[in-house]
Amino acid sequence: AVQGGDGVARAAVHGPSEVAEVATAFNAMTDALQASTRSLEAEVAERKQVEAQVRDVAFHDPLTQLPNRLLFNDRLGQAIASSARSRVYCALMFLDLDHFKPLNDAHGHEVGDLLLVEVANRLSSCVRQVDTVARFGGDEFVVLLSDLHGDPETAHAQANSVAEKVRVLLAAPYLLMVGRDGAADALVQHHCSASIGVALFAGPLGGAAHIVKSADAAMYHAKKAGGNTVCFASAQ
Repeated sequence: AVQGGDGVARAAVHGPSEVAEVATAFNAMTDALQASTRSLEAEVAERKQVEAQVRDVAFHDPLTQLPNRLLFNDRLGQAIASSARSRVYCALMFLDLDHFKPLNDAHGHEVGDLLLVEVANRLSSCVRQVDTVARFGGDEFVVLLSDLHGDPETAHAQANSVAEKVRVLLAAPYLLMVGRDGAADALVQHHCSASIGVALFAGPLGGAAHIVKSADAAMYHAKKAGGNTVCFASAQ
């Protein structure tokens, strides 16, 4: 007799010896099928995990875990298309850290990396979930503000409010724990600010490359003004 239980068929091993042999062989085949199914499920789960890790590496900065330039470009394209449909403004903030190189020169790149991670955390705390903070490379970051107001003056005020919040927060002192071989760890206080360029845009006018170039140029104006400053490019 064949019995069902938990979705697995089993043969009752009793009766003439020929029947018992067939039942035993059937049960062995069922057990092997179960083991094969479990192995396949584990392999599929492992493959999905590896694929997720590959996607994470491809689209995120390994140090800060922020979106990298590739993912940022995709988000910028989405923002351009969305703003065109919704007839609202978005803003791109381009940031370059002031006084970052002296920290690396004095304490090494490992300490510089600690500061970059803290900058990433501070930036992320300043924006909404619909916005994007990305590491553009080195000590450069970008912040994409989506779904601002449809009125350019109001959108400018909204972007300026966020930019000033970022500027003030990034200018606060950084306390970094420096590890030393053969000695106790030391706490280093570093003062670092940011030069911030902002470009407002609505729709695809000029394209993504032009928007980035405008925000980057505005950032250089802020840098030339002495840093720790917000400068706006002309609205797109």
